[in-house]
Amino acid sequence: MLTFFTTAKAFRGHDGVIQRNALRSWKLLHSDVEVILFGDDPGAAEVCAELGLRHEASVIRHESGAKFVNSIFGRAQEIARHEYLCFSNCDIVLTQDFCEAFKKAKGWTERFLLVSRRWDVDVTEPIDFSREEWAREIREMALAEGHRQDESWIDFFVFRKGMYANIPAMIVGHCYWDNWMIWQAPAEGAPVIDGDRFLVPVHQNHGYSAQFGRSKGVATDALSQHNLSVIGGARHIRRIDAATHRITIDGDIRRVMIRNTYVPREWLRYKAWLPVWHAVLGATRPLRTILGLRSKAARM
Repeated sequence: MLTFFTTAKAFRGHDGVIQRNALRSWKLLHSDVEVILFGDDPGAAEVCAELGLRHEASVIRHESGAKFVNSIFGRAQEIARHEYLCFSNCDIVLTQDFCEAFKKAKGWTERFLLVSRRWDVDVTEPIDFSREEWAREIREMALAEGHRQDESWIDFFVFRKGMYANIPAMIVGHCYWDNWMIWQAPAEGAPVIDGDRFLVPVHQNHGYSAQFGRSKGVATDALSQHNLSVIGGARHIRRIDAATHRITIDGDIRRVMIRNTYVPREWLRYKAWLPVWHAVLGATRPLRTILGLRSKAARM
């Protein structure tokens, strides 16, 4: 079927909840799914034992402690059981529409990169996966109450083993490495397939403040600038709207006749404003909860 691989933050508090939700959703996609979790972050070994995942504790890190992309991707390709792999951020819940998109892409061509825009949803509690309706309900909640991010937000990459053999020393969790992935696929002769019209990847919202124990790279921070430098600058940056093909709502794969092959300056300025946006989200979270503007997974 497919090998998922990822890396996570410490499995504490809300991060622990949403990361378990994501990992369990991948395992439930198919009986032959393999999931590999990279890193020795607190709770990782215990969660792998609990959920039946493969744990690769050793990851090469930058002096800051952040993990290198090439270390994770290189090792994943060495040990994966399956011919196709998916790197996903560890806060993304996937359902059967993802499997259908993957099958359509694989049936269309052997080598490809499959990506899609995400839907942001407030999930604050463990999803009850024992309920048959959980997948339908979280998808419907995303469409009804969630926010679909623009083409700048790239949270998973599905590709065939053998691609991305020479990844620069980029750092996970900071800007530009994901944009380089989209640029690199056509450079290796692989089409980029945008699944946005067909599938609904659910991103579980989380905080980027000290309250949640997390930080987020932005376009101007040192590690994002490191990524920009090692990929050779902005000419090697692409967003999802640079995809060469698209899965239609009916499941057909068609060439994109007009696509964006450059990164607008407006997007770079937008990336620089991300910390302000996350600060606003964090500050208004209690009020939005009181007003009922946030949703809980408990009802699923």
